[in-house]
Amino acid sequence: MRIPTTLTTDRLTLRPWRDDDVDFAFDLYSRWEVARFLGRTPAVMTDRVEAERRIARLRALEDDLRAFRVVELAGTPVGTVMLQPIPASGPEPLRPSGDTEIGWHFHPEHWGHGYAAEAARALLTAALADLPRVVAVTYPDNAASQRVCERIGMRRLGPTDAYYNVRMELFEASATEESGADTPPEGS
Repeated sequence: MRIPTTLTTDRLTLRPWRDDDVDFAFDLYSRWEVARFLGRTPAVMTDRVEAERRIARLRALEDDLRAFRVVELAGTPVGTVMLQPIPASGPEPLRPSGDTEIGWHFHPEHWGHGYAAEAARALLTAALADLPRVVAVTYPDNAASQRVCERIGMRRLGPTDAYYNVRMELFEASATEESGADTPPEGS
């Protein structure tokens, strides 16, 4: 699988991380309202050096299995999207599950405008051109990300502890299924 270096939507540009994204990364990941849903032990970023390291790590990880993109609105970073192998639950160090995960992190000033769904849909569409299946996992109380999953056509599969050694809500999209993006779920 190879995700294009740059993807565009009607309003957004999805591009690789650059060295000059440090201030944006620090501002985004130093906020508890963003960090609280990230990782097995959520923690806020506390200095710019952490932001520099994160950007360097993400850039080094880019390959045929991983894509990490900054989402820009009119040239201003507003969030991030990513596609990567998701580790299976089990003994440390965690091993690959064979599945690919999509995710997103957006600055609170840009919540509620549909940017996460628009950017994630673009990345998901590109991924499903090469992959048979993509999953997303959210903390059970992360209703906003669960709505994004549904808006981009992912099916809710329910609670799982199959990944990250954490109980999460699991969603999936399949290349063989017709997308239900932006349609209300049954019973709504």
